[in-house]
Amino acid sequence: MNRTLSLKLGAIAVLIILLLIPLLMIGGLIDERQALRDSVVQDIAQSSSYSQQISGPVLVVPYRKTERRWTLQEGRSIQETSQVSGHLYFLPETFALESGIDTELRSRGIYQARLFHAENHISGQFKLPARWGITEDFEDYRFEPAFLAVGISDIRGIEKGLQLQLNDRRLDFQAGTRLGWLGSGVHVVLGPLDGKGETLLDYAFDLSLQGSGQLHVLPVGRSTGVSMAANWPHPSFIGNYLPASRKVDADGFSARWQTSFFSTNLEDALAQCVTNANCEDFRSRAFGVSFVDPVDQYLKSERAIKYALLFIALTFAGFFLFEVLRNLSVHPIQYALVGAALALFYLLLLSLSEYLGFGPAYLLSAAACVLLIGFYLSHVLRSLWRALGFALGLVVLYGMLYGLLSAEDYALLMGALLLFGLLGVFMVLTRRLDWYGVGQGRLQ
Repeated sequence: MNRTLSLKLGAIAVLIILLLIPLLMIGGLIDERQALRDSVVQDIAQSSSYSQQISGPVLVVPYRKTERRWTLQEGRSIQETSQVSGHLYFLPETFALESGIDTELRSRGIYQARLFHAENHISGQFKLPARWGITEDFEDYRFEPAFLAVGISDIRGIEKGLQLQLNDRRLDFQAGTRLGWLGSGVHVVLGPLDGKGETLLDYAFDLSLQGSGQLHVLPVGRSTGVSMAANWPHPSFIGNYLPASRKVDADGFSARWQTSFFSTNLEDALAQCVTNANCEDFRSRAFGVSFVDPVDQYLKSERAIKYALLFIALTFAGFFLFEVLRNLSVHPIQYALVGAALALFYLLLLSLSEYLGFGPAYLLSAAACVLLIGFYLSHVLRSLWRALGFALGLVVLYGMLYGLLSAEDYALLMGALLLFGLLGVFMVLTRRLDWYGVGQGRLQ
């Protein structure tokens, strides 16, 4: 290979390395803007309400138990008594939740956060065993009024007053769950219950709940059925259980979950929570839906800039083909100017996407770069048709890049096929080229 060609290839390689500097700076700017957006979204959620999880209802029966033991004192057996307090916990036999959800955008500056308003109807039945399931001496127990507790992770999101319908009674909820392990929420005092025989309690209440990000439901029933319907067409179903059925279209989604104690093992998780103060397992057995916007311009901009080096290398390879096949000379500064235009594409993409969304921003940024480079190359290559051909190649590359960004599941396959195809084109065009004779008196 002649010395002139070696110097040209070395200069191109140095330019590509130098162009990494602005690309890294733009990549850092993407991270900075994304962090700023996340902080604004967090501030909006802090001013309204965070993600929500509904845990309950749980029926709680406080008790005081008299414990007796015999001790030997001065040769005589003496009975000593002590009082021990605690709670009996009962999960519903059936638990049904029907939720109608509307979403809205809240803006602060150029940033937006998506909130949801869920109108929930919760109903079911408690089946309380005779003698509260106690197998010991029932007369040693003194029971206080039972209460029903519902955990709500952020009670600021409760939009209306709550009233429980219990059999033929109506009772008002009060703030707080009275249970440290259940966290924040509400409770309602049920009053004294006759625990001597088996008791059936039908319950129902409406819960209007506002939140942001995600809505979780803990399947507390021995048999649990949850249905949700929303005007959000991009749901992400999350948690330990996927919907048994779902429908997603342009107008929104609907989904239904069905679980049982056989699949959740929630009674054991509750026992571990109460006895060992290890409630993470109990709270984590939830499922629900995420309302986070899947079209994240920062994530797509970050993915796009990962292909920047390849994009610049392919463009420079096209320049080099013009030089060796058309016997033209392109100065390294001209390479650098075109490379700078390609790098600025990503800065344009980032800045415009914050106002227009990723799709329109990509179209405008790509069009601006193609027009600028095409105009410049019409003089560098000394031919309008050559410049148009090169600009058309850039259009194809930008189109392929957008396809890679849109088809996340097939990005690797599409990228591999693209590289293989471009390598094949390069080899076909240069199959008869005398590389030892390239650049004699021309490349400089």
